[in-house]
Amino acid sequence: MNQRKTADQSLMREMNTSIILHAIRLSAPLSRAELAARTGLTRSTVSLIIDDLIDREFVQETTISQVSKVGRPGMLLQFNPEGGCVIGVEIGVDFISVILTNFIGQVLWRHKRMTSEQETQLDLLQIAENIIDEALHYGKQLDLRPLGIGVGVPGLVDSHQGKLVFAPNLHWVDVPLRQIWTKRFDLPVFVENEANCACMGEYFYGTAHTVKDFLFLKTGVGLGGGVMIDGKLFRGSSGFAGEIGHITIYDSDVVCACGRKGCLETFVRPSSLLTGVAARLKNGEKSLLHEIVGPDLTQLKIEHIAEAARQQDALAISAIEAIGVHFGIGITNLVNIFNPELVVFGDTLVPLHPWIVPAIAAALQKNVLPPLRTITRVEPSAHGDDACLLGAVALVMDDILREPLNIP
Repeated sequence: MNQRKTADQSLMREMNTSIILHAIRLSAPLSRAELAARTGLTRSTVSLIIDDLIDREFVQETTISQVSKVGRPGMLLQFNPEGGCVIGVEIGVDFISVILTNFIGQVLWRHKRMTSEQETQLDLLQIAENIIDEALHYGKQLDLRPLGIGVGVPGLVDSHQGKLVFAPNLHWVDVPLRQIWTKRFDLPVFVENEANCACMGEYFYGTAHTVKDFLFLKTGVGLGGGVMIDGKLFRGSSGFAGEIGHITIYDSDVVCACGRKGCLETFVRPSSLLTGVAARLKNGEKSLLHEIVGPDLTQLKIEHIAEAARQQDALAISAIEAIGVHFGIGITNLVNIFNPELVVFGDTLVPLHPWIVPAIAAALQKNVLPPLRTITRVEPSAHGDDACLLGAVALVMDDILREPLNIP
């Protein structure tokens, strides 16, 4: 009976600590009285938990003068930047990026290494490990305790086992990253699909900071997506949910990398935009891009198209808006199913967001069921290329906030 009572008390304390940490994450700085009011916990419970979190250096007090001259300045609470450091890793098709952040997600150190097809899986893992070692060494120099490693990878991921199941663009199959790196670094390791990572990054540190129900779209070699429901990633029964790029939207002869035809990603990925614009330029359509890029159209980049659009170039704007319409048709299905408050658009095509986002919104207004049209808004990512890396950091922070008593 006593053991059960102790276990129940421990579970309740962890739940209350988690509730308080989430409240601070969303609304800091807060006083103890404000925390009690927001969480429904008693002031004594809040004070006991806060004292423990301050002792463990996760939370700190700051003195803020009251607006009124009457009374003493109030002590407000917020996360302590020096509460620890977190490693975020993104393994892409042709690069490996690593960042080190403090406890509030500020990037303290970063390194990006371009990779080649000639480098084997073992080579790439060794490269990543060497960079992680550098990051941990830098954190040690700052006297910050390491709290964990988050990893974002392209492909299907079993997040429960921390295993990359299948990454066709990397040609990796069944790579137990958590097992390998937990043993290598003696730290908690969390592995997630890159788009889900970016979704987490927007939820913790970006555009969706206060939104519990939203969709994230990540454009790169293909199109990935993350679905956040009530503040939790929706992973599906096997953990492979979010393959938004493989929604079939047209009867098409274009073959996707998955082997099927008509997939959304074949119409909206950056390479499709570049190929389509280059073809129009070769056919003699007038455009500022002839001057911006020059005669070698193999040098055409997303930044060139964005620059032409800023100068009101008709070809550039029409090509971008066409991508937005395709996006909108695909997203319509998701909005009708999930009824999200927000759709966040991120990664490679973010420089084009002034033209893509309105086109997506217009397509949603035209095609989404009428009651949902005024609910969902569309916004660009707050972090662009860093969304996945910060999401990898967020994987570690999310675990800490959900089970805070497990952290020494």
